[in-house]
Amino acid sequence: MFTGSSAGWWFLLSAGLCEICYAAAIPKTAGFTRLWPTLYCAVFIALSLYLLALAVRTLPVGTAYAVWVGIGAVGTAIYGIAFLGEAANAGRIACLLLIVAGVVGLKLFSPSMA
Repeated sequence: MFTGSSAGWWFLLSAGLCEICYAAAIPKTAGFTRLWPTLYCAVFIALSLYLLALAVRTLPVGTAYAVWVGIGAVGTAIYGIAFLGEAANAGRIACLLLIVAGVVGLKLFSPSMA
């Protein structure tokens, strides 16, 4: 399938998407008191961390962690705007774009370890 650094970036993207899945579901857990939403979160947290661990086999940990957090933050904010009625004002969108720019910059300027 994928090898080396390319695989690392795919693992990292997948880890970030899993982070969005669990973060978006956290409100449904009611403080982790509801069983099924809590189990859903736990599965996606574990999967996200596992995929992040696979990514750092070929990517620098600082880069991988920053990109993982960026994907999760932006994706979860977009989810909140799209599905939870959260604010989508110009300042908030500009800040999200800055995070995206940082993630893209880290992708462009980070060497692989493979």
